[in-house]
Amino acid sequence: MIQLDTSVLVDTLTGPRRSAAALRQTIARGERVALSAIALYEWLRGPRLPEELTAQEALFPLEEVAPFGTVEAVVAADLYRQVKRPRGREIDLAIAASALTHGASLWTLNPADFRDIPGLSLYTP
Repeated sequence: MIQLDTSVLVDTLTGPRRSAAALRQTIARGERVALSAIALYEWLRGPRLPEELTAQEALFPLEEVAPFGTVEAVVAADLYRQVKRPRGREIDLAIAASALTHGASLWTLNPADFRDIPGLSLYTP
């Protein structure tokens, strides 16, 4: 399973949609691609066009979003204490915690933001 960082979702569904082809190819190869509740939160708080929200719902229906609950919160807090310079990275740490908790690799366009997270596997298409 692969969970998307918000960077990939934005790059896939907005503007020139540079990551759209890579996402289609990944899905076509049979990879299960998911969205975490934290990435959804980050996505939804930005200015979104109705067609972008429709595309997101078609690809990642709200009822299939990976939840962020107690277990994910504990893992995120542990990561916060483990990494150097965690301040300002709370959302990234929560996204990483979701991937770790759900046994997923993380697909991000900002790998440097996640390289120091123990046990996290980064996906490269």
